[in-house]
This record gives sequence, C-alpha cells and structure tokens, in this order.
Amino acid sequence: MQELILLRHAEAVPIETAGDDQQRPLSARGEKEAQAAGLWLASHGIRPDRVLCSPTRRTDETTRLALAAIDSAPVPQLASEIYDASPGELLALLDQHGDARTVMLVGHNPGIERLVALLVEGRSDEFRGMPPGALAVLHLNGSLEPGNARLDAFWSP
Repeated sequence: MQELILLRHAEAVPIETAGDDQQRPLSARGEKEAQAAGLWLASHGIRPDRVLCSPTRRTDETTRLALAAIDSAPVPQLASEIYDASPGELLALLDQHGDARTVMLVGHNPGIERLVALLVEGRSDEFRGMPPGALAVLHLNGSLEPGNARLDAFWSP
C-alpha cells in the first residue's frame, strides 16, 4: 500500500432520533458533506483501489455518496472490525490489504483521528482533528508502521 485515504463518516442524526447507534442515517447536512468529500477526491485525481467501510448505516451512506463522484470506483467491502476500533485494530485490518496501491477506510472517531496521528506522528494520544465528513490522504513511506506516513492532504467540509 502506498496511499491511505481515511474518511470519517459525515454528520449523522442524533442517536435519540435513530434509537440505535449502528442504524443512524446521515442528516441532510451529512449527505452534502459526503458528496463534497467525493467531489474533492475526484477533483484531486485521488481514486482508491479498495474501499473498506464500517457496517453502520452512516458509514455506508457516506461511502456510497462519496464514491458516486469517482469514476470506476471499487465496490466497498464491509469490515465489522472498523466500528469502535482502536488505531492498532485498524492497522491490523489494513495490514490485510497491503496488496492494494490506494486503500480508503471509512470509519469513526476516535479511531480514525488517532490512526492519522499514529501513522504521521508516531503516537495517538489525545489527538483531535477529524470532524464529520473530513478526510486525510496519507502517503506511506514503506511499511504500515507508526510515524511512517506523510500527510499529503487534509480536507474538511
């Protein structure tokens, strides 16, 4: 893997509205955020070879809306490991997909933002910086190890 795209799901309705955290849909604003993330990726010529998505409704909707803007986008693979994952668990999942050149992972905080910090800074404690719908594009300098990535781009709606 040479490039990693980390996308946090866009804004979802409050849990009080949905009743079940895993079934929370995107809000109207979240739908626009997800579409904008896909348009940003497309306008910068960034296209994933493989897409891994948490099995929640809000990540599925974010993924579908973002990929709609990308020509010949791959079919997303649901990965239950992403939901409520630590950075270490996300690294273990990504290690299984090292054969792809560019992987996009769509998930949740705090795992996503801590994974960015771990890969770029070598540590993941107390990192905050991935609002709903934000994405980070990382270039890997060799293996998928802490501190072994460069943040090439960060976008937030």
